[in-house]
Amino acid sequence: MTETVDRPGAEHWVPREASIAALRSAAAECRGCELWQNATQTVFSAGSERARVALVGEQPGDEEDRRGIPFVGPAGRLLQKALDEVGVDRGDVYVTNAVKHFRFTQVGSGKRRIHATPERAHLEACKPWLAAELRLVDPRLVVCLGATAAKALLGGSVRVLRDRGQLLERETTLGVRTFLVTVHPSSVLRAPDREPAYAALVADLRVIPEVLG
Repeated sequence: MTETVDRPGAEHWVPREASIAALRSAAAECRGCELWQNATQTVFSAGSERARVALVGEQPGDEEDRRGIPFVGPAGRLLQKALDEVGVDRGDVYVTNAVKHFRFTQVGSGKRRIHATPERAHLEACKPWLAAELRLVDPRLVVCLGATAAKALLGGSVRVLRDRGQLLERETTLGVRTFLVTVHPSSVLRAPDREPAYAALVADLRVIPEVLG
């Protein structure tokens, strides 16, 4: 892996007054941090610009990096199952990640790619993309999937296991907005007892239709 280096962040690449499609196109050229050098491609977002709920994860995984679409791997399929179970319409959902490139280490003779948690510098570098997305979509509810997303959007005072399932009101550049914090679905897949871990995720997500009405 290339070592982390200081770069100017994404501001230089984020177009002003753009649509989501224009942001996605511009993000393909982003060099705001070093992660683009090893990733297959930028993985931006999926879903409607008019979605009422935005789901924000950590970063794309191996399958997402290869396909260029967020949440299409095992964790994404589990998340979709949970959303279907609580009755969230797919047209109401916009999905993205705090970091737009896959950070990984390679191990073994087959060079298997293993997820590596993004550093604070990567979150800061990518923040202009996330801010621009949420400004355009302006969802009624933003769901932070896991600690990295919570840190990127709400800072270090939020603790996922302590605050999960609760509605949090926070001041943003758009005014006061509502956030929900829960675990990343990949943590359910890694859980030694997956059934209760999945049930807890579903319980957290049941707040979504209550907010949307």
